[in-house]
Amino acid sequence: MVTDISASIDVCAAHYGKDAEAMRAYLVAGQERALALLNRGPIRFDDEGVLAADIRAAYSAYGFYVFKGAVSAEELADLEAGIDDLRSRFPLQPGGETDAQGNPAVGAGNRAPTLQWVRPLSDPLGGTELWNGRHQVKLFEPQAAQDAPEFAPFVLMGHVQFSDECLRAYAHPQLLRVAAAINGEDFAPFHDVIFFKDPGLGAAVSWHQDGDTHWDHPAFDEDIHGFNFMLQLYGSTAVNGVWVVPGTHKLGKMDIKAMIAEAGSERLPDAVPLVCEAGDVVICNRQLVHGSFANTGFEPRLTINYGFHRRASVLNIKGAGMHSEAAVYDDAHIRERSRALGLAIAARRARFPEEAAFEYKPLAGETFVYDAAARASLHDYNLRDLSI
Repeated sequence: MVTDISASIDVCAAHYGKDAEAMRAYLVAGQERALALLNRGPIRFDDEGVLAADIRAAYSAYGFYVFKGAVSAEELADLEAGIDDLRSRFPLQPGGETDAQGNPAVGAGNRAPTLQWVRPLSDPLGGTELWNGRHQVKLFEPQAAQDAPEFAPFVLMGHVQFSDECLRAYAHPQLLRVAAAINGEDFAPFHDVIFFKDPGLGAAVSWHQDGDTHWDHPAFDEDIHGFNFMLQLYGSTAVNGVWVVPGTHKLGKMDIKAMIAEAGSERLPDAVPLVCEAGDVVICNRQLVHGSFANTGFEPRLTINYGFHRRASVLNIKGAGMHSEAAVYDDAHIRERSRALGLAIAARRARFPEEAAFEYKPLAGETFVYDAAARASLHDYNLRDLSI
């Protein structure tokens, strides 16, 4: 069942003035095209434990796949409660040190990047040199309501250090089996982030590709910059969701300014939205051209991202300096960053003891226990993110 978002489509389109009808038609047609693609369904493996061939083929063809119902109702309830608690610990304003209860706020005392705020419905990255200039154009910025706050949460980086629920989801065994199928059993973690797209507040993210380091690599291929799992807490729609241009993950570095000029607007004609229900998880190739419009609709979106790489893509490679300081990622660096995954597996085993835990081969032989000391050891773990 797909959520009826007709009211949100109408209110979103109304922000676009003379382009209102074009935007309404674009949103409706995009959703129809997305649902017609053959790249959604439950996670499946064959009798030998190999990721189903049709899933692998669809992911390769489109650059993304929607795993329906990947997160159980029980775990989804945990995550919803955990996110509510997490948000209650946000500072009252950007840079604040305390939350509404007067306690140290999320991000207070961290050296690593954590909670980022933006002006409601803005496009804070488009057309800037931030993130190595990968957001080449600025998207339309609708007018926020007069009573909107001055700033709204945008992203929370390194979220597993602040939420046991997010940490446990990091070790979802079926998803990690998919990661091993795509990136090899020695896959490496990359970066973890939550995107907040609250109704009437959520910012736009301009069209871009995530990869940075390997566009000219002699062994360039469709998977060299890794992928993100995108766990949808409330669902994702044509109005509030990420849009992608299927197949662009195979085409190398794209001239997005030229794509928009050819389209005649920011509405790229071949793009489709990631249409999801609560508990769905998208695997999304980082090389896809993708972006999202400001959330002027009524439905919230909160996406919990977990990124993964091939080990060969990061081992002894100098990072791009976007998610963490530029550094050469030697084996010790990768192993230290991978500890978070070992702790996640231990935390998940304690919460779901009946579940077969994932065995992460690079940490074989090590024993992890998740307790207060382990939680404290995650502080600033994302300083070691593997950014390429």
